[in-house]
Amino acid sequence: MSFSSPKVSRASNKPPVLTNPVRYPESASAPQRSKRAWLLLVLTLVVPGSAQVVAGNKRLGRVALRCTLAAWALVIAGVVLALVNREALLNLLTRPLTSLVLVVLLAAAAVGWAVMFLNTLAIIRPSLLAPGMRGMVAAALVVLMVATSGTLGYGAYLMNTGRNAIGSIFASGPDMKPVDGRYNFLVMGGDAGAQRIGRRPDSIIVVSVDAKTGQAATISIPRNLQNAQFSPDSPLWKAYPDGYNCGDNCIINFLYTDVTEHHKDLYPHAADPGAEAMMDAAGGILGLQVQGYVLVDMAGFSKLIDALGGVKINAGGWVPLTGNDIPGTTQHEPPTGWIHPGVQTLDGYHALWYARSRQWVLEYSRSQRQQCIQQALLKQMDPATVLTKFNAIADAGTKVIESDLPAQQLGSFVSLALKAKNHDLKRLTIGPPDFPVEFSTYPNFTTVHKRVQDLLNPPAPKPAAPAAPKKSGTGSSPAKAPAGSAPAAPGTTAAPEPAAPTPSKAPAVTQQYLQQLAINGDDEMLTMLLANNGTCSPG
Repeated sequence: MSFSSPKVSRASNKPPVLTNPVRYPESASAPQRSKRAWLLLVLTLVVPGSAQVVAGNKRLGRVALRCTLAAWALVIAGVVLALVNREALLNLLTRPLTSLVLVVLLAAAAVGWAVMFLNTLAIIRPSLLAPGMRGMVAAALVVLMVATSGTLGYGAYLMNTGRNAIGSIFASGPDMKPVDGRYNFLVMGGDAGAQRIGRRPDSIIVVSVDAKTGQAATISIPRNLQNAQFSPDSPLWKAYPDGYNCGDNCIINFLYTDVTEHHKDLYPHAADPGAEAMMDAAGGILGLQVQGYVLVDMAGFSKLIDALGGVKINAGGWVPLTGNDIPGTTQHEPPTGWIHPGVQTLDGYHALWYARSRQWVLEYSRSQRQQCIQQALLKQMDPATVLTKFNAIADAGTKVIESDLPAQQLGSFVSLALKAKNHDLKRLTIGPPDFPVEFSTYPNFTTVHKRVQDLLNPPAPKPAAPAAPKKSGTGSSPAKAPAGSAPAAPGTTAAPEPAAPTPSKAPAVTQQYLQQLAINGDDEMLTMLLANNGTCSPG
C-alpha cells in the first residue's frame, strides 16, 4: 500500500497574501503608500524605467532602462569628445544630418520620459493615497515633467531653429582650407535702400584668423578707395587688367553693383557675383587670398543687436544722428539726436547709427567705430547670452546675414571664434590713423601688402641693448634738471616754475550746444569738436 499527497481539486476562496508594499500597495499603511509614491517619482526622475521594473510592467521598464543607458552613454561620449576634440563635437552639432538626428532623439526622449512619468502615476494609484497627499504628488509630477520632458522638448526646438538658420544662411560645399596658416573672410555691411541703385557695401572689413591659435585681426578698407587691384587669376582681370581705376566713379563700394549688373557672366557659378568680385578686390588690395564672405544687411542689423539685448561700448566722442537730406543740395537738416560719449548700451537703432554716421568727420572715423562694434559683439557673444536669446538671434540672422561659408565647417569656425576671445584683436585701417588721408585716392599697394604682413606676422622683437655700466661714486647722483632749464646756482634754491597760463573758458560741449552749432551751420566748429568720435572700445 502506498500513500500520496492528495491533489487540490478546487481553488481556494481566500485572496493571496500580498506582503510586498512596493508592488502591492493595498497591504501597506497610509504612510508607506506615501513613501512609495515619492520613491517611484524619484526613480523615474533619476533612472527612467526603474520604477516599472520595481513596481509595474517589467517588460516596459527593461525597454526604458535600455534607452536610458543608451542616452547616458551618448551624453558621456559627448562630454569626452568636448574635452578631447571640441571642434569635432561642434562640427557634429552643426552638420545638417547629425543635427537632424539629434533633434529627433531629443524629441523622442522628451515624449518617452513623459510617458514614463504618466505610467508611474498609474503605478502609484493616487486613489490609495490620503486626499492631501494626492494633490502634492500630482503637483510634483507636473513639475518634474516640465523640468525633464519640457527641457528636452525645448532643446529639440532650439536645435531645430539653429539647424534651419544654418541652412538658410550658410552654403553647402567643400571645406575651406587655411592659406598660409590663416582663414581670411570678407565681412561686408550694406543695404539696397529705396533711394539707392543696387546694393553697395559701405563697410568692408577683412577678418584674418590664425587657424591654430585663433589670433584674429581686422583690416578695414575704406568705401572710397580707388584703383582696386585684381590678381591675374581673377575673372575681373579680363574686365579691369589695370585695376578698378576710372576715378571717383570707381571707388570700391561701387564694384559690387557694377559686377552684379554688367559682369555677372564672369562668375557663372556664383550665387552672388557681386560678393565674389568684392572678395577678389579685397584680396588684391591686401595681398591675401580671401576664402569666404559674410554679407550683413545693415537695414536689418539693428534687429540682430536688439536680439542680443543691445551692444555695450565706451564711446570716445559725440556722434550725430544725421538729419534728412535737404533737396537739391548735399547738405542735411540738423541731427535728429546725438550719441553721447562714455560707457553705454546701444539698442539696434542707435548701434546702426553709431556704425554708419559720417557727418562732420572723415570716412575713417566711421571705420574705427564699425571695428569697435564688431569687437564689442564678439565680447558679448558668450554661451549664456547666445543660449538665452538663441531663438531671436537665429531669427534675426536669417533676415540679416548671407554667406558662402560651408555649413558643415561652421563648428570649426565657432571653435576659432572661442579661441579668438583669448587674444587681443589686432586692427588696421587702410586710411587714417594708419595711412594719410589722401591714401585712399592714390594707394600704394606694395606698402599695403607689407603693412598687412607685418600685422599678421610681426617680426621677432630685437634683443634689448646691454645696459651701460654705472659710474663709480659714493653719493647718489643729483636729479637732472628739466630739458631747456638753467641749473640753479650753487648754494641757492631753484625758483619754482611759473604756472601755465589758464586758457580762456570755452563753452561746455553738451548736446544742446552741438545741436545749436548744427542749426547755425557752424561746420568748422563741429568738425573740430567731433574729430575724436572714432575713438571707441568695447564696454
